[in-house]
Formats: sequence, structure tokens, C-alpha cells
Amino acid sequence: MSAPVHYRRIDEIGVICIDNPPVNALSQAVRAGLLATLKQGLKDTDAKALVIMAKGRTFIAGADIREFGKPAQSPLLPEVITQLEASPKPIIAVLHGTALGGGLEVALGCHLRVALPDTLLGLPEVKLGLLPGAGGTQRLPRLVGIEAALDMITSGRFVNAEEAHELGIIDIISETSEPLQAGLAAASDVLAGKRETRVTGQLPTPDANPAAVADFRVRLADEAPALFSPFRCIDAVEASAQGTLDEGLKRERELFLLCMESPQRNGLIHSFFAARNIHKVPQAEEATPLLQIALIGKHPLFERLQQHAKRAGITFSTTITADTQACLLAPGDTVDNDIPDHCITVSIIAADTTDMPQTPLALVLSPNLAVAELVALTSERTQQQAVANALKALRQPVVVSQGNSMLSAMTRAIKGRPVNQQTKALEAISHSIAENELCYRVSDIDLLAIEGLEYPRHLGGPHYQATLPASSRVETS
Repeated sequence: MSAPVHYRRIDEIGVICIDNPPVNALSQAVRAGLLATLKQGLKDTDAKALVIMAKGRTFIAGADIREFGKPAQSPLLPEVITQLEASPKPIIAVLHGTALGGGLEVALGCHLRVALPDTLLGLPEVKLGLLPGAGGTQRLPRLVGIEAALDMITSGRFVNAEEAHELGIIDIISETSEPLQAGLAAASDVLAGKRETRVTGQLPTPDANPAAVADFRVRLADEAPALFSPFRCIDAVEASAQGTLDEGLKRERELFLLCMESPQRNGLIHSFFAARNIHKVPQAEEATPLLQIALIGKHPLFERLQQHAKRAGITFSTTITADTQACLLAPGDTVDNDIPDHCITVSIIAADTTDMPQTPLALVLSPNLAVAELVALTSERTQQQAVANALKALRQPVVVSQGNSMLSAMTRAIKGRPVNQQTKALEAISHSIAENELCYRVSDIDLLAIEGLEYPRHLGGPHYQATLPASSRVETS
């Protein structure tokens, strides 16, 4: 297997290129490769400046999820970024696609940041119960100030290239569509004295902003009082204005490790993985794409699906013809017996419906319409997979199940109960759902409850929570 990071020189510019598809995640091999190629670039006497870029559709999109839950391996990312920042040769980071989490932290450790126009940047670690642990809470405030850093880090939101440039995160928005060209042009300008570089960690300590810090504490106490990591994010960003970079990095590391030990982090990681491949039907054969679908009756879902039909390559109609491959029936609508044998019929029902329809498949909609459950009643698995694939292509989140509706069972379990009793009720019913084998994966129970019934995400889901050892459970009400 070839190395995921390569070095070459083009005239006076050394180019460090990350090639770790699909998203150039910061695996141990990439971290080690960055140090090795940095060493090459610094030893290359003909290279006067260095460019860090990535091959493919994106810059570094964050940590390698395959390393989640495993012991950390050297070199750690903070060490990599420290060495990049200390380079005596200017380093230009070229961002495209996304620069997220550790990817943005790598860029913050470089001396100039160039972004292609479509780039998205962010530090979304808080969504996994963490905080940026490789200098993001210390370097970002030095570029954008305390308030803007708090906004990005506590929310985990992404900013586009234009906003990032206005904030001061990036220095240049390149007009080219090629990262290499953008990097070479910026490096040439630096060498020609047309562009100045800066070492982020050597910038002045950001002005303390106690009003902003207090405002974010109050806001989070109101919006997300049960969450652990957002408040630690505030502590870390606040520390950036209270001492040197090294002192701030030490405090960031302490707070990062506290987040790592939090049960919420485990719950959020579980819910993250639970959301992957929820539309996949086990043992289903490769399904023929459904490109001709009839929408029978009227339903708000139909309008949403039609918005994405062109991009998905799907044609909708309001009648069934010989070419129709599937039909979706709005509640209360039916079809006659003359539909083609190959046409897959799906009935749409609400989550509080008691009885399942007589059609091969049922599409059960959550009360908040955030997710749907596609239940195989009498259909073959390949048919179910074909419909699930079509819904996914139409940007409709869908969980697949069998026999009866998990979402309906959970909705009935919480019906009429006070909000403070609903989490316990969902945890109790999750055992029955799993035992009756309605789910293809028990994590699908968790995903449906989180997205469809607003079960607290940081708890990981009702089945996850209910099956934890007593000593590891988070008390819920």
C-alpha cells in the first residue's frame, strides 16, 4: 500500500500532498506522513516555501473514524501541528471541499491559508462530545476573536469560504478550481514579497471578552443544560485570553481529556455510527434502480421528494402505467388490482397508526417528519432495498425494518406520558422491539428514537442506554 502523504518539488516550492481517500482523514499514517514529508521539505535546500494540499474531493475532513475508541497512536495531532507551525520555511495550506476538525486545526498551524470558493470550514467536535484538541480553541481566537471562536466551536457549525475570509480564518479565496495551482500561486507571491505570512501561535493573545463568555454560558444553560462538552469548549476558548499559547494548549488538553472520559462522548459516538447505512437491508441482492414512481393522492412528503427528483434521475407521475416501478400511496388512497406485477406498492402512514396496511411495504413518518421508517410487511428484501435506495437518492432519511413498525411501537409507548417520563418509556420498549426482531440492527432503534422522537442524542439512544451496565448508565427521567 502506497504512503498516504507524498512530497515533490516544483521549482522553488515543495508540495506536500495528502492522498488518503475518501476524505483524507487524519489517520496515524497521515499524521506520520505529514511529519516525514515536512522533514523532506525542510531538508530540500532548493525548496524555499512549502504547500500542504490534498488530492481528491476534499482537504482533510477530520479524524479517521476507524480510530474512534482505540488507543491513540503517535504522533498525536498536536505534535504534528506544533512542528508545522515551527517550520522556518513558510507553509501555505490550500483548502478545498471541507476543512473540518483536525483538518482545520492543521491549516491553523500553517502560515497562510488559501481556500477554493466552495470550501466549508468548521470545528464540529462538540457534536461528538469533544472539543478541538489540537490547538483549535487557542489558535482560532487569535485569528477571529473570542466571540466568533465561541460561536463556531460551541455550535460546531460550518462557515463558507467567504465568511471564513471575512472572519480572518483564511487569507485568500483563490479563483482557480485546482488546489495545486492555488497553492503554487500563493507560495510564489510569498516568495516574491507580495504576500505576508503569519504564525498563528505567535499572534497577540486575543482580547478577553467576559461579556461574550458570560452570554454563551447563559445561552447554553438555556438551550442545552444537560450537555457536557459545550461548556468545556467555553472554558478552553476563555483560556486563550488568559496566558501564553503553551499555557492555553495545556488547559485545552486537560479539558479535552475530561470530555474523552465523559459518558456523553460515548453516547454521541454511538449515535454517530448508528446513522451510517441505515437504509441498508441485510442480505438484499443488488436492486434495480427505481426511476419511474407514481405518487398517488396528496401528501406534504410528495412535495419534498419532487424537489430532488431531477438530481436523483427519478420521474414522478400521478397515475400508474405499464412503466411504473413503484407507487407511494398517501394515507386513505388505494390502487386497483390492475397495477403491473413488477410495481412495488408503498403505503404512507403516520407513526401513531395502530394497524399496518395490506401493501407489501409501509413508509412510517415520524411526528417531526425528520426521518421515515420503511417496513417490509410482505415484500422481498431486494424490493425493500430498491425503495430505500430511491428514498435516499431523494434526500429522505429512511430506516429499514421488518414485520411491524418500530416507530409506531415507540410512539405508542410515549403517548400520553409527561415529557420527563418518555425517555424511560422508550428504553423499556426498546427491549421488546429487539426481542421481536423488528430491527435489522439494534442501533436503528436508537437512530429512530433520536431523530424521530427527540430522544436525547447524548444518551446514545434508548436501546444503547438500556443495555449499558448499571454503573455506566446516565440517569434519565
